[in-house]
Amino acid sequence: MTTQPEALLEYQLIQQLVDLGYESVKITDGEALVSNLKNQLEAFNKDTYSSKEFDAILNHLAKGNVFEKAKTLRDRFSFTRENGDVCYVRFYDSENWNNNLFQVTNQVTLEGSYKNRYDVTLLVNGSPLVQIELKRRGTEIKEAFNQINRYQLHSFWSTHGLFQYVQLFVISNGGNTKYLANNKLQSVKQTFFWADDKNKNVTELIEFAAQFLNPDHLGKMIAKYIVINETHKILMVLRPYQYFATEAIIKQVQTSTDNAYIWHTTGSGKTLTSFKTSQILMDLPEVYKVVFVVDRKDLDYQTMKEFNAFKEGSVDSTNNTTSLVNQFLGKFKDKKGVRKDSDLIITTIQKLNNAITGHNKAKLDALKNERFVFIFDECHRSQFGETHARITDFFTNSQLFGFTGTPIFADNASKNDLGKRTTKDLFGTCLHKYVITDAIRDENVLRFGIEYIGKYKNKSQTFIDIEVEDIDKKEVLDSEKRITKIVDYVIAHHDQKTFSKDYSALFAVSGIDNVIKYYDIFQKKKEAGEHNLRIATIFTYGANEANAAAQDYLPGDELDIAAEPSLVYTSSHTRDKLESYIGHYNAMYNTSFTTKDQQQFENYFKDISKRLKEREKTTFNDEKDRLDIVLVVNMMLTGFDAKKVNTLYVDKNLKQHGLIQAFSRTNRILGEEKSQGNILCFRNLKKATDDAITLFSNKDAIEVVTMPDYDAIAEKFDEALKNLREITPTYQSVNDLVTEDDEAAFVQAFRRLLRNMNVLQSYTDFNWDDLPISEQEFADYQGKYRDLYDKVKRNNQKQKTSILADIDFELELIHSDTINVTYIIKLLAKLKGATKSEAQKQKKAIIDLLGGDTMLRSKRELIEKFIEENLPKIDDVDNIQDEFETYWQDQKILALGKICEEEQLDKLQFNALVNSYIYSGQEPIRDDIFKCLDNRPSILKAREIGERILSKMKEFVEVFVNGMVG
Repeated sequence: MTTQPEALLEYQLIQQLVDLGYESVKITDGEALVSNLKNQLEAFNKDTYSSKEFDAILNHLAKGNVFEKAKTLRDRFSFTRENGDVCYVRFYDSENWNNNLFQVTNQVTLEGSYKNRYDVTLLVNGSPLVQIELKRRGTEIKEAFNQINRYQLHSFWSTHGLFQYVQLFVISNGGNTKYLANNKLQSVKQTFFWADDKNKNVTELIEFAAQFLNPDHLGKMIAKYIVINETHKILMVLRPYQYFATEAIIKQVQTSTDNAYIWHTTGSGKTLTSFKTSQILMDLPEVYKVVFVVDRKDLDYQTMKEFNAFKEGSVDSTNNTTSLVNQFLGKFKDKKGVRKDSDLIITTIQKLNNAITGHNKAKLDALKNERFVFIFDECHRSQFGETHARITDFFTNSQLFGFTGTPIFADNASKNDLGKRTTKDLFGTCLHKYVITDAIRDENVLRFGIEYIGKYKNKSQTFIDIEVEDIDKKEVLDSEKRITKIVDYVIAHHDQKTFSKDYSALFAVSGIDNVIKYYDIFQKKKEAGEHNLRIATIFTYGANEANAAAQDYLPGDELDIAAEPSLVYTSSHTRDKLESYIGHYNAMYNTSFTTKDQQQFENYFKDISKRLKEREKTTFNDEKDRLDIVLVVNMMLTGFDAKKVNTLYVDKNLKQHGLIQAFSRTNRILGEEKSQGNILCFRNLKKATDDAITLFSNKDAIEVVTMPDYDAIAEKFDEALKNLREITPTYQSVNDLVTEDDEAAFVQAFRRLLRNMNVLQSYTDFNWDDLPISEQEFADYQGKYRDLYDKVKRNNQKQKTSILADIDFELELIHSDTINVTYIIKLLAKLKGATKSEAQKQKKAIIDLLGGDTMLRSKRELIEKFIEENLPKIDDVDNIQDEFETYWQDQKILALGKICEEEQLDKLQFNALVNSYIYSGQEPIRDDIFKCLDNRPSILKAREIGERILSKMKEFVEVFVNGMVG
């Protein structure tokens, strides 16, 4: 069987694009690209430019990085003509996107640090705005993604950086086609299928081109649906369901006054959708102001931060009702006293309620008939009381839209004074649905790996003597004996669930009294040296929590309105306890929070949230700032997102939307290693879970939403191992692979095995003895896999092309316990005292360990040299540590000297630059690198030399600094 070649795929796509209205143009190199840009800008702006004038335009376009160029694209440039007139140049028309000029070309060749030839390029007004990379049918689509990353590194910056104007990439092998924003932080997880409004994916390239790449749709996507994220300085693009929801609301506002709601599952990016919706609605002439309503004070702050991340200064937070009223009236002043009349307001429902009642009401009377659009976030929680009616009664011309991941139906509605009310009763029609099964299918959220820990499961490690099944006696559930057993279980399995504390966990507990019991037992065991987990807790007491029966359900189930409760405690004992726990937190992290001050308590909550949220950042200091487990009753179980939370321990009765919301704290996508959200239930929530999944999707969804049991995953592992052995019967067989195709087959087969192992090891039942491969043999295969990765890396540095270069090795799947140099030194001490034959075995084990561990692999040669040359000369085992440190420092000085000699760098300046990089984690800018050079390089050589020195600096830090601390 032959597969469709890449060239034919390319030819057919270009023909289709021409039929859709693109002009076909031949552009072979950078010179032709610049010439075409001049012609197209002249045609688009209906003007002509002299060579000197066009040089000014080119110099303007060359400035900045991808992020800054995205702003330049959407802006105008003015310059003074040779005759003295001021001339304005536009690069893109966002208001009338069909006025733009669309072209298609292919095989453009640019030379940067390497020569690259790109597949298909879509030009708009002469600028390359979409780059399409194709692979032949049957090839992994990831290879096209990796190719894009190489191009960005090697050549997109050449020729005035024009290819840095690319807004979107498209990758396809004909049968699978995805799009993504041009984003330096991109991962293959941030690539999306296009879909129709019923969420049916469009995977074939021909169909994708017809729906997505036609000039009208592509023009609109670039004009309206690319978000320029100010916080991370990246571009983001909306996914299809976000696009259709936004378009549906806009249409509803333009054609009707009816309310409506959007059902998008938790974790699917509702904040981005609601921001984009708000931003577009603000610009509609018929809309007076857009008001975004949340139901908790912390979400007010969080949403403001996220909205301002998408667009700087788009909203201001309101500390009180007065400032909210001033925002409505256009009299609001920011902290600097500058008056700001914003068309977008964010508020809590309580402040909104206060603004339209009492003494403020008269001030807003003049606005009663204005066309306000209210957008309610998490509308399943907050609008089921009188406030909803007050808003609609006061703002007579308003239109209300709700966003929810878990709507209220008749089955899960709670009763209040107004009876049982559903989301449909309050908001009317559901304009767009994207349920949990859709999100899992599209890999936008993860499945849940649920384990029920207790007596009813006998043949596994989840069997422990904890009274769980169908026990509802409060004294049994709350007994210290039972809670102590659960704490011991968590201590025993937390590392396994969180990849040796690389992720954090939430622990949902049935009430504040039990949180106190749990915390005290964890703390007592920590002081006794039984664990080193960092544990915090947070709880407040609101009106509904005084009712013991209400404690097991999330806020909003019983609340008339979602108030911002002042701190009320059942007793001074509860408050004293919380104060002491915050004291432990302050000691751990050198902070000074307290319950004695409302603002300081809020800051404590923000600090916990930030600590969990920011773990995903590359600059996060894990050793210093890591938080392992947060014990909660209700807080953080809804509306809180942190990608580095992968585990939820549950000892409370959850149900319906409360259960789905709580479980969904764990299932945000993050790389290959995080394969599912781990849920460990210490109560039998099996029926409640099945009922909740059925309610929010359908009965057949249970298998889609939850991970299979351990035995099913073990079967998949066995299949993957069988496939691997067909290619390489033993790990030594890898040495006999002749061609790169053979090596690629091995890499893909072992990677499949790695993925299955990654999932298997997260189950409590995992045991090497059950597997048809030993731990040692698996490690040997892993060593060969790493060797191939290193070979590809070396070839890339030598500018050799390789078919392996675009295969993703997914090295993050190779995780191990924390093995650092301190650990190795302990092994060396053992080696020193061993017999000759035992020493040989231990030495081999150490060398294997150095080869298998990601962090230590770069240090392997130097540590081997120490073992061979220095270790035999050390008589006293106690001196090994000091001798090693001296040796390491000597080698470090030699290595630094070698780099400085090779690159003609000033040693003192370069050493200071390295130390700054180690401390901050921020790459130095090129100018700082060039200051270390004796002579500044020419413009032509500057980039290449800068990249080379930076690469050597990173390698130096990787070898001599990373992993050196115990």
